[in-house]
Order: sequence, then structure tokens, then C-alpha cells
Amino acid sequence: MADTRMIDLHVHSSASDGTFSPAALVKEAKKAGLSAMALTDHDTMDGIAQAQQAASALGLELVPGVELSTEYLDCEVHVLGYYLSADYPPLKQKLEEFQNFRATRNVRMVERLQEEGFAITMDRLAAQFPDSVITRAHIARYLCDTKQVADIKTVFGEYIGEHCRCYIERPKITPVEATCLIRDAGGLAVLAHPVLYSLTDSALRQMVQEMKEAGMCGLEAVYSENTPDDEQRMRGLAADFGLLISGGSDFHGSNKPDIRLGTGKGGLHIPYALLAAFKDLKKIS
Repeated sequence: MADTRMIDLHVHSSASDGTFSPAALVKEAKKAGLSAMALTDHDTMDGIAQAQQAASALGLELVPGVELSTEYLDCEVHVLGYYLSADYPPLKQKLEEFQNFRATRNVRMVERLQEEGFAITMDRLAAQFPDSVITRAHIARYLCDTKQVADIKTVFGEYIGEHCRCYIERPKITPVEATCLIRDAGGLAVLAHPVLYSLTDSALRQMVQEMKEAGMCGLEAVYSENTPDDEQRMRGLAADFGLLISGGSDFHGSNKPDIRLGTGKGGLHIPYALLAAFKDLKKIS
């Protein structure tokens, strides 16, 4: 009999820029009928323990993960890691560096926004988003919720998006470095949403080749923003390099209100077979 279980291998909690706590996120996944979920917060694994506790209580399979921010040819590229150990010292150190810089970066961006005339402070952000790790998504939501900017797209497009006047650069590693870090931490490295990058086809293929040589094993071809043609092309790219297929909604709660857990914009379909292939590679029963 065919396996009809559904999963989501790209999900964010309030440990980074999602709006659900890790435990609440697991409850939402169970409510959505998912059998398994990967928690892949940006540059942190702080939510894994809470999510695992909730998942064990509800009988949902949790894949411990992370989404690392990297840079390739001046383009921000994200690398997903599945089943990696948060206790691996080099990974732990790098994640701590990212988190420490994020705190000072937020202060500097808020200061620049104040110079632009916006009524915003770190105290106000903390009050509006308690128990959250403040990110650019929270800054954007605050400016929209307080009716200082019309929409989140405008906040990023004019103020805090890359190369905008209130944006603060952050230290990044390369996709190959991220792949090696995930691999050495015992994990499986996967290129997240490759369609979203402003890379030429030849540059994308070159990057994938470099990452594959460093140990990358998968590519996220099934994704909320992908058209059927996008998915077909990414499946072809994965096949060309002998990579596994991953799939995820990139759910962020109300920070991405048009994206639903498990189903994305309504038509996303991520079968358990995709996770089973990663588990076979990792030799997880």
C-alpha cells in the first residue's frame, strides 16, 4: 500500500524569525496532519529541545535542523542541515557568533531607522515580540503594525533589504563552508530554494558542483514559491548531480501569512518518501 504520509522539511519558529514557539509549531504540524517536520531556524538550533519534547508527546517525528546563511557571488544563499549535532564545537561556536552579531546588528539598524524618522526602539520591539529572537522580519512587522510603512515588502525594498540605506551587512560563510560544517557535525547538507537566487544557470550549476564535492547530498526542489516548471527544472538539476530531493513550505507563521504549514500556498505536496531517502542515507530507521 502506498505511503500517504505528508511532511514539511523547512519550517521556522520564534527561535529565529517565525511567530510560533517551537512547541506551538509542533502542535500546528500535528493539527495539519503532518507525520514529520524539520525545524530549520536561521543560524540557530536553540528551539530544537523544546520542539523535540513536544513532538515526543504528540507522536510527531521531528528532524533536528538549521538553515545557515551564506554568500556566493554577492548573492545570499541558504543551506539547510538535517540531523546535525548542535553540540559539535565548531558549529556551536559559529552559531554563537551569528547570534551575537545579530544582537548588535539589530541595534545599528534600529538606529539608522531612527535617523530616517521612524519611531522605533529595541525596547518597543521586545515588548511587541516577547520571547522572540528579534530579526529583520520583526522590525518590518513592527513598522507595518504601527502604520509607519504600508507593507513589509516596502520595508525591505526601501530600508532594511540588502544594499538598502538602513541595512547592516553581517558576516557570512560560503556555501561550501556551510556544507562542510553541517557534514562535520554529522548532518546532511541541502541547498535551500535554489530558484530564489539571482544566479545564472551556469553559476548555479557551478555552486551546486562545489557543494556536492564538499559533501552536499540534497536540493530543495519542492518549495512553496516554485512553479511546476521550477520544480521540474530543480528536479533535473538534482538528478544531474546525483542529489536527493527535499521539500518544504518555509513556514514563518504570520511573518509569511500566505504560506501554510505543509501545504505552502495551497498546492504543496511533500511525501514522506523524500524524508525516507535522507534517513536511508543517514542510516536512521
